[in-house]
Amino acid sequence: MKRILPYPLLSLSLLVMWLLLNQSLGLGQILLGAFIAVMAGLVTAALDPPKPKVRSYFAILKLLWVVVIDVLRSNIEVVGVILSGRSRETNRFIEIPLELRDRVGLTILACIITATPGSAWLNYDSFRGVVLIHVLDLQDEAVWIATVKQRYEALLLEIFQ
Repeated sequence: MKRILPYPLLSLSLLVMWLLLNQSLGLGQILLGAFIAVMAGLVTAALDPPKPKVRSYFAILKLLWVVVIDVLRSNIEVVGVILSGRSRETNRFIEIPLELRDRVGLTILACIITATPGSAWLNYDSFRGVVLIHVLDLQDEAVWIATVKQRYEALLLEIFQ
C-alpha cells in the first residue's frame, strides 16, 4: 500500500481540493481527482523529500499561534502603510544571519516570512547562513532581525534541531 500511496494525507488532501474546486461532483471528476492525487504522491516520493524529525510538538502549536497572530497584525499594518503612502520611503532589503540549518525548518521559515504580508523571502546563502528578505515598511532593521530570530527561528530550532 505504501508503494501506491507513499503520502496518503497528501493524496487525500489533493483529492478533496480537486473536488472542492470543480463545480460538478460526478464519477469522472472523482476518478480524475483520484488519479491526479495518486500520481502527485508518487512524484513527491520520487523526489525523496527529507523526513523531518520533530523534537517538540508543543513548539509546533506555539509557532502556529505566533504566525497566525503575526499575519493578522501584519495585514492591519500593511493596510496602514498603503493608505498613508509611506511605503516608498521605507521598503528595504535586509540580510538576517540564521543558526537554523535544517532544510525543512528553512522551508517553513521561508513560507512564514513570505506568507506574512509586507515581507518576502528572496534568497538564502547556505554558505554564510544568511537570508535576504524584502520588507515593505522597515522602520528598524535590528527590530526586524530580532523578530525573525526570536519569534520564528528559535521555535523552529526547538522543533527540528
